[in-house]
Amino acid sequence: MLNKRSRYAIKALIFIARANALQHPASVSSIADTTTIPNKFLESILHDLKVAGFVLSRKGSGGGYYLSRTADQVFLADLIRVMNGPIAMVPCVSLNYYERCEYCADERTCGIHAVMEELRDASLAILAKTSIADLIRREDWMKEPEA
Repeated sequence: MLNKRSRYAIKALIFIARANALQHPASVSSIADTTTIPNKFLESILHDLKVAGFVLSRKGSGGGYYLSRTADQVFLADLIRVMNGPIAMVPCVSLNYYERCEYCADERTCGIHAVMEELRDASLAILAKTSIADLIRREDWMKEPEA
């Protein structure tokens, strides 16, 4: 399940990407006001995004947050792993956070393990190719009035 921290991080990055496309930095207050993310929670999220290399910041007048790379190079799989942890639903199929299964004797013959591995691969295939730019395009497309 996608936690609130991950959802807010995605919303913040979308806002930052939109502001950067207009050659503007994104201030904490503008992000918080527009996305309704609580200010203190947002500051913590932005700190983690900066440490993880997703954003850069500049202080002072005209300062704010910028993406560290283009929006089409920020992928959901990377972001979710930083903010949420494993993408897999169970640790015994996780690529980066593997833990031996405590419920079965042999993972190679466990039906649940096999299904969870398929689910991880399908989820990862989508998340690894979906960028912040893709989300922005989807949002814009969904907002377009019907002809």
